[in-house]
Amino acid sequence: TEPASLENLRVLYHSHDYVVVDKHWDLRIDSKMWYEKLTVQAQLHHFPQLADHSTYYGFRFCHQLDFSTSGALCVALNKAAAGRAYRCFKDRTVTKAYLALVRGWVEAEIQTLDFSIGKNTAEGKTHMMCVEATEGCEKPKTCRSELAVLEYGLYDGEPVTKALLQPLTGRTHQLRVHCSAIGHPIVGDVTYSCGADAGPYRMMLHAHLLHLPLEPQPLLVCAGDPFVPSVDPKWLPQRSLRMLSAAVASLLEDKAREGQCQEWLNEWSGV
Repeated sequence: TEPASLENLRVLYHSHDYVVVDKHWDLRIDSKMWYEKLTVQAQLHHFPQLADHSTYYGFRFCHQLDFSTSGALCVALNKAAAGRAYRCFKDRTVTKAYLALVRGWVEAEIQTLDFSIGKNTAEGKTHMMCVEATEGCEKPKTCRSELAVLEYGLYDGEPVTKALLQPLTGRTHQLRVHCSAIGHPIVGDVTYSCGADAGPYRMMLHAHLLHLPLEPQPLLVCAGDPFVPSVDPKWLPQRSLRMLSAAVASLLEDKAREGQCQEWLNEWSGV
């Protein structure tokens, strides 16, 4: 629960081509604003040997995480590595899974959240996204997420559910909007609670798993679980449905089967 600082960057994975860090909550990846001195980019400059001086900022971020979201963030250390990672994201072969605490007890233990998401053009909400049925929703696009309940419990005395979320598409604020759409907003999400859920010290969304099917060596990183009583005593689990490790293993097995099926299809069609 300690705030971010320039010194407390945790490296989860490091190779010649990539470094994966555990991004702190309430921290921007980078910023062009002179007054924003504390960013992941600034933290990385404590590792000057990793910088790619052929770029303006010195580092190539392979993807994004919201300001309020913590967890696994991949940085490419050279142009070729950035290109390989970009191809994985473009082809949607990357597997990402997030841990979240959401308000209320989610009844459906396994479910697909299928809501198109667009830009909110309503006055005072132009920084937000919204589901298609919302008045003022501009250019909604198809979005799908998977939700698996891990535990039921209480947060500061209020019912919450701990869930593993997998975005199957990559829309801005997708998981936050989808959880809100089913009536279970993420704990501490000030934006999508319209300021009502400002009590918790952070938004309870964490990028737990990142898998890039790179050749010859895939990149697989887990960023731990910050939503445990030893870290935040306000979280009190009461009933466990499935272990996190088992849920992640099942997710990766499903993804591997999808990849194998695609290979068979490509071979059959002569691609």
